[in-house]
Formats: sequence, C-alpha cells, structure tokens
Amino acid sequence: MFKKILIANRGEIACRVMKTAHRMGISPVAIYSDADIEARHTRMAKELGGEAVHVGPPPSAESYLQIERIVQACKDTGAEAVHPGYGFLSENKAFAKALADAGIAFIGPPVGAIEAMGDKIESKKLAEKAGVNTVPGHLEAVTDPEEAVRISNEIGYPVMLKASAGGGGKGMRLAWTDQEARDGLVGAMNEGRNSFGDDRVFIEKFVEEPRHIEIQVMADQHGNCVYLGERECSIQRRHQKVLEEAPSPFLDEATRKAMGEQAVALAQAVDYCSAGTVEFIVDKNRNFYFLEMNTRLQVEHPVTEYVTGLDLVELMIRVAAGEKLPLTQEEVKLEGWAIEARLYAEDPERGFLPSTGRLSRYIEPAERGGTVRTDSGCYDGAEISIYYDPMIAKLIAGGPTRAEALATLRQALDGYYVRGLSHNLAFLSAVAKHPRFASGDMTTNFIAEEYPDGLTETDLKPADPALFAAVAALIQDRVERRERGLSGQVRGGEPEQPSAYAVFLGTVEKEECAVALQRGADADRLTVDGRDVFLASGWKPGEPLLHARIDDEARIFQIDRDGAGWVLSHDGGRARALVVEARHAPLQRLMPFKEPPDMSKFLLSPMPGLLVRLKAKPGDAVKAGEELAVVEAMKMENVLRAVADGLVKEVHAEPGDSLAVDQAILEFE
Repeated sequence: MFKKILIANRGEIACRVMKTAHRMGISPVAIYSDADIEARHTRMAKELGGEAVHVGPPPSAESYLQIERIVQACKDTGAEAVHPGYGFLSENKAFAKALADAGIAFIGPPVGAIEAMGDKIESKKLAEKAGVNTVPGHLEAVTDPEEAVRISNEIGYPVMLKASAGGGGKGMRLAWTDQEARDGLVGAMNEGRNSFGDDRVFIEKFVEEPRHIEIQVMADQHGNCVYLGERECSIQRRHQKVLEEAPSPFLDEATRKAMGEQAVALAQAVDYCSAGTVEFIVDKNRNFYFLEMNTRLQVEHPVTEYVTGLDLVELMIRVAAGEKLPLTQEEVKLEGWAIEARLYAEDPERGFLPSTGRLSRYIEPAERGGTVRTDSGCYDGAEISIYYDPMIAKLIAGGPTRAEALATLRQALDGYYVRGLSHNLAFLSAVAKHPRFASGDMTTNFIAEEYPDGLTETDLKPADPALFAAVAALIQDRVERRERGLSGQVRGGEPEQPSAYAVFLGTVEKEECAVALQRGADADRLTVDGRDVFLASGWKPGEPLLHARIDDEARIFQIDRDGAGWVLSHDGGRARALVVEARHAPLQRLMPFKEPPDMSKFLLSPMPGLLVRLKAKPGDAVKAGEELAVVEAMKMENVLRAVADGLVKEVHAEPGDSLAVDQAILEFE
C-alpha cells in the first residue's frame, strides 16, 4: 500500500480524498494556487500531518492544469501516487502518461482507457463495437457552422452539440433551429477549447423526454469488473447535475441488469481499471442509449456509497496499489436510498448567474445518525473566486426509502445556512418539495419546464403562511422581552402575560395575520387567525437557525434581520415578516412594503467575469432576443441578450475587460 499520495485537485473532492487516505494510514499531499492559500483543502493537508505544495497563480491553466509542476511536487514530497479527483486533469491522458513515465501511480484507469473513453467521438465508436446501445448521430468533428446546420438537418432537430473532450455540462449546446446550431457550435467549441484544450465538437440526436441514468463500475488490474447499481441524474440545468439519487425511481430490475452488463462490457473492452461511470440516456419506455463514459470518480459518488456501503475512494486507492476487488457481482447489494444536492454559488433569482464573494457565515447541517453527510471544501470566511467551478459543497441525505431520504434532505437543507454571496439553497429546497419530483416523475427537462424563469417569488411563497407568522411573532416576542429585561423593565418572577401581535408577511404585497401568544412551560401557544400552533424552541436572539417542534413536528427556520422586520426561510418558502403590536396594526396597514425596482437602461454584467465578445456599438438598433455580449465566468460562457428592442447609446466596456457584478456594459437610448 502507498505511504503518501498527492491529491491533484482542490475544494471538497480534495478534502474527501485526504480524509479517506488519512483513515487508511496514508499521508496526504495537497496542491494549491495563489487563490487557495487559505483554502480548506490546503489547511486540511497540514492538519492531517501531510503537506501542501504551491503550483501557481489562480487561473487553473497556470496552476491545477500544470502537469510538470504536479509531477515535480510528487518528486519533491515523495508521493508515490496521485488521486486526480474530478475535473482538471482527472481524464487527461498526457497527465496519466507523465506520471507513469515518472514511476508514479495514477489512481485511475490506464492511459489507453482514458484515451478511448475520454474522447466522446471515439468512445461512441467503441461502444457500438462492444454491443452497447448508442444514440444516432454524426461521430466526426464538425468545425464549420454551416456544416453543423447541414448535419443537424440530416439527423433531425432537436440535436445536441458536444465538445468531444467536454464534461460537467461544459461544451454542450442544445439546438432546435439552424441558428441555434450555428451559435451552439461556436459556443461548444469555445468552451471545449477554454476548459479542456480541445475544440472538437460532434452532433447527435437529442432524445426527447429523456432521463439521465448512469451506472457506476469498479474494475481492478486482474480482470475483475462489477457494476454498483445506478444513479438517477435527471435533475440538471444546462447539463450540469443539481440533484442525484441512488437507486433510480424509474428503473426496474431487468433494465438495471441490462444497463449494468453493458457498462461492464464496455469497461472490459478497453481493459478498464479503477472507478468509472457509464452514462446513459433513457427514454420514457426504458430504452437506453450510451451517452459517454467518465473515466474518473463522479461528483455524485456518495449516493452510491450510501446504498452499497462501499467507500469508492478507498477502493480506487487499493486497486491502484494492485489489490483485487473485495467482492463479486453477486455480492453487490443495494440497500436504502440516498439523494445528493449540489450547493452552487449562483443566483437562481437572476437566471442562475454565477456568484462570487466571501462566505460571511457558513453553517453545515448537523449529522443525523449517518443519514446526513456534507462534503465541503469551505468554512466561515472562505472565498469563492471567479477562477473555479461554482460548486461550494454537496449535501447527501439517506434513508430506508425514497420518501424518508427526501424528508431528511428537506430538513437538512433548512439547516444549511450560507451568507455572503448568492447561492441555490432555496432552489434546492423548492425542487425537493415539488410534487413532481417527490413522485419520481422527472426528465432532464424538469428545471426548464418547472422553473422557466428561474426561482420566482411565486415559487418561494410559503406553503403554510400561518407557521411563518407564528415563528415571526415568537422571535419578535423573545427579542422584545430580552431588551426589556436588559433595561430593567421586566423583573424575574413576574407572571407571563399573553401578547397580541399583527404580522405582515410578503415582499411587495402584504398578508396580515393576527397572532396571540401565550407562553407555556413546555411550548408556547400561538393562535394565528384562530388556529392554534404549539411551538417549542430554545431559540435565543441572534441565533441564525431556529430549531423547533411545531405541532409536534421537527422544523428548522432560517432567521435574518431585515431592518425592523425579519426574513424567514423554511422548506423552500421565504417571507419577509414585520411584527407589530396589535394596537399598531391600523397604522402599519397604511405603510407600503417594498416598491418594485425601476428598469435600467443599462446592460449590466450579471456576474464577475471576463467580457469575451461584444456584438453592439453606439447607434446599433437591437431586437429583443439578440445577442449583445458574452461574459465568461467559472469556465462557462454566458450569453447576454436584449430583453426588448432598443438603440445603443454608448459602450462602457470592451472585450478583454474584467467585469464586476452589475458593471455597465452598454447604455441604451
């Protein structure tokens, strides 16, 4: 077994691998860029008795993608093996070869398998030879937009344009029209070139009403290969997975077995070794088609670990050290259910635009008897920069059944408190409680169909406003009692008197609730518009989370001050609450809440990033929907389009400029 391994990655996956290595008695070595000097993975390596090696400036092309520096770091520290995590160099054949040439073990598949499966074009050809079902398409690289149009028409719209070396949703474009095919080719080529150094793009038929289901395989160096069940990854946006689960609520045992056997056949066809994932598109009739093979560990591997009881990272390390797999296919058992939610630094209320900044407050949900797990690379005060993927952490919840796993996930999301930048926790909660998701009725179009405008105020409306009114009245009462106690207005031992409040809920429109509060020894009784709500909580003023039993059900509310009022968040709902004494309600009814913001005449950058293209100049007349600019952030190109017809008055930025959030790019008449 290895004595020391280097983790050629950052963030939560670097932390995950280091923990496993340390548990196995292996000393971890981390690498870091200038942007990650104080990152959690950098600190953790030293805390676990390992080392951390600097590899360059913040841009990944100058640090985490520098093969020679990483190989040198291995030599300098004596690391005998490298775990690549996912992303970066995890599927880079040149990296695997460089390690092999230096006598350093690669904790992943052999170079030949990476080369065969890492290229989406060649992998489909190999899949066909191995008898694996494949999607119809054009498997040669396309470089000319007009050729893309011709091929797309031959295949038949809709089509998917994919960067051959792409992954993680990057370098992928869906096209329904000729113009979308032209634009999609350019965008996919650019992202493929920028993220993977390979701008080859191919085109294939897009399967409508598709589900994205993948099979986890694990193989050793002795010819043994098993499949470890499937993962349902259909909840995704822009081909980037958001929620994943194991097993799939859609597959039957016969389909699971057929997919698993094809996945193993493909792995054996390329002499695969280590952990790998064979991804399939499955239609509504359970017909399945090979999509691609990821020759690495997947972001969503924890859900497989939960239902199999296996540590995939440990298996990868042991296989790389030459050990045989510890189980056969017949010994693989799937028990229970697990769902993973990806926490991203993005703003669902602004079209899921990337967000950056410092985590001014970061509280992970409490572990619950092995059913809640958080894989994170962050901490209070950590910086989320523009240079890397926007994923902050992963939250995994499990249970004996899907319903129990989902209930655990919903409560854990309520207990995940993140402040300092925009994030998608409210969106994750909204999806988790959506009836369609709860029923298992999903396709890869779920988010586009159910949230076409991103997360809106309608989506955030509390399912039970009375609970929000009760909690608002309770926290206001405790704050006021504390203030009166500190000022000497209330003496200990005095009998508690009932309080009467008016609670105004909403954002623009107000919803008024009358609340009477009667304090009790074990629970407070809050009567909301005639309905009794019994609430027991040890919450104290200043705490960001209110843990309570409300009508004998455990609930968690997130509490934020908002001027004289509060912002409460719970189970995918959010409300601004203003609490006043009942006698002041008539006056408050005359006061407005918040006015809708005025529309600006500027095209503003919705995120920090690099302005890579600008298609407008002073005097240009633009039409609604027309592309105006492209901003690159976190390795993704974001197209900014005109929302209405207009005339460009002035240009405030040029291609190559680094933009701040809300920085003006164009000004209209």
